Amino acid sequence: MDPRILQRLVCPVCGEPLSEAPAGTTRALRCPRRHSFDVARQGYVNLLAGRAPHPGDTAEMVAARADFLAAGHYDLISAALADAAEAAVGPTAGAYPLVVDAGAGTGRHLAAVLAALPDAVGLALDVSKPALRRAARAHPRVAAALADTWQRLPVADASVALLLNVFAPRNGAEFHRVLDPAGALLVVTPAADHLAELIGPLGLLRVDPAKQDRVAGSLGGHFTCTGETVHRRELTLTRPEVATLVGMGPSAWHTDPAGLAARVAAVAEPVRVTAAIRLAVWRPVPR
Repeated sequence: MDPRILQRLVCPVCGEPLSEAPAGTTRALRCPRRHSFDVARQGYVNLLAGRAPHPGDTAEMVAARADFLAAGHYDLISAALADAAEAAVGPTAGAYPLVVDAGAGTGRHLAAVLAALPDAVGLALDVSKPALRRAARAHPRVAAALADTWQRLPVADASVALLLNVFAPRNGAEFHRVLDPAGALLVVTPAADHLAELIGPLGLLRVDPAKQDRVAGSLGGHFTCTGETVHRRELTLTRPEVATLVGMGPSAWHTDPAGLAARVAAVAEPVRVTAAIRLAVWRPVPR
């Protein structure tokens, strides 16, 4: 693991600094109190303190997301994050800014941000092992760790220059703890018309009308929103790509596969779909 990332990791059990186990032993990270955390052969380290209440995205969902993202359909998200990251990370963020993606998935968006910040290093956090297997290989300056966003994050206080949160849960108190006072939190959520053309025909979940209020509720008291932009793009998809799009999102947990396949087969090609997201910049309130 890149020492610039390792020195900002902490033991999820006791909060002590972590270091690599001696050469010739099991690949693991250990703290001075001898808590040990294995590094999987796929490159990610398990920094869960106990068991996660949810296993996260399945291998099938992750594979669907990887295929869809690789086709460039959600590059508008990566590009928006990269632009916002360049604007947000200033000279006070440290000699080598640490970028943490909380709920990183495959790590594609984190990789785009690191490409825009050549001096930065990145840490992908997710509770899904299939996602982390891909995130660990997303960029040469990325490390990946199994971690539950709802628990205490395995990151030192005020050690993060930039936090990314893309369609993922938000832990306002923990985000505030780990973020440098001069840092920024970039939050991506679906806009009201995101995938609107598919909701009725395919029976998908609608965007919660109170979504923005819930975001503000989860971050209020810890952060102040300093700006928001909306990004839209019309996607032109095949039926298999539509099935992939549904399979990688929250509707995958709530849709009968056989019924969905029949509804997708009834959609006329090409399928034109609106991708619409909000990107908000949040700054931590003074400690």
